[in-house]
Amino acid sequence: MSSVVTFFLCGDVMTGRGIDQVLPHPGDPTLFEPYVRDAGEYVALAGRATGPVPRPVDFAYVWGDAIAELDRVAPDARIVNLETSITKSNDHWKGKGIHYRMNPENIPCLKAVRIDCCSLANNHTLDWGLPGLTETIVTLNAAGIKTAGAGRNIKEARTPAVMQVGNSRVIVFAFGSETSGIPPEWAATNRRPGINMLPDFSDRTISRVADAIASVKRKGDIAIFSIHWGSNWGFDIPPDQVDFAHQLIDRAAIDIIYGHSSHHVRGIEVYRGKLILYGCGDFLNDYEGISGHEDFRGNLGLMYFPEVDSLSGKLVFLEMTPIQIKHLRVNRAAGADIAWLRDTLSREGAKFGTQVEITEDLRLRLHWKDFGSRC
Repeated sequence: MSSVVTFFLCGDVMTGRGIDQVLPHPGDPTLFEPYVRDAGEYVALAGRATGPVPRPVDFAYVWGDAIAELDRVAPDARIVNLETSITKSNDHWKGKGIHYRMNPENIPCLKAVRIDCCSLANNHTLDWGLPGLTETIVTLNAAGIKTAGAGRNIKEARTPAVMQVGNSRVIVFAFGSETSGIPPEWAATNRRPGINMLPDFSDRTISRVADAIASVKRKGDIAIFSIHWGSNWGFDIPPDQVDFAHQLIDRAAIDIIYGHSSHHVRGIEVYRGKLILYGCGDFLNDYEGISGHEDFRGNLGLMYFPEVDSLSGKLVFLEMTPIQIKHLRVNRAAGADIAWLRDTLSREGAKFGTQVEITEDLRLRLHWKDFGSRC
């Protein structure tokens, strides 16, 4: 039996607000944003930008061309950062300008592409309060989807998701950093639901994380560290994040660092044979027609399909499928957009020794020089 495990990872998945409104069971559209009070306005905005969006659509509609790609690759584990509360709660978080929620009756949307695990350690899963987070977890678990990074208390929030893949286990540890805009009061406690918050990028934190991982991980396991960190815009990766990622690999036996929060793709590193995705960009949202930051091409994203050897935890191969968000769905990107993604990833990856090529079938492939292995 092969020791190689194939994953599907992607940028932030936001199935709330305008997306929720086109699905078969749209929830209460009421919003508490400064300029938009009805989630249906985001559907109208997308329609004016790229053409009318049908409604209602079936549960698979929003995944668009991603379905065929997932069928083609048939990854062993499908893991996403779900940046949406799944709830009917009206208890919006006061003082926060943006609130995402999807009606729990639209949960078949996530089941349509057989998502295995959702990381919930981000800055939107408590948009509709503590009841909203609890309902999100209950709804996902009832649908057979594992969660990591949030819970009804600190013990549950820190508990990783564990998936069996052949003779290997995939373990997903999920953390949220205040640097991504997560309110500090969202941190889970012994008595309160919340997020598994990362206090900082210090040596002490690394030691605590390493101990937690060592208590779970055993030989043959692949450990994924999902982290919501950093700014929404900009290609620069702070040195403390780079060092923290390296320390996770050196001292905490992490095999894949799955970073997200940026609204656009960021550089990729392979350190000591282990994959580091510093920022995966957005994968699904309702931002069409919203102006600003056009140079970063936030409507473009990637389906990441890393292949990892479970015996060593090292990256064997990384193929990426370029996508574009249009008509509130995922579409294959084409032409100049694919070239832009290639050039951007190669430019930003140069300092890490990585570059990207376009394959004959218009996908992207990563090449790397593993500087870390010579340290």
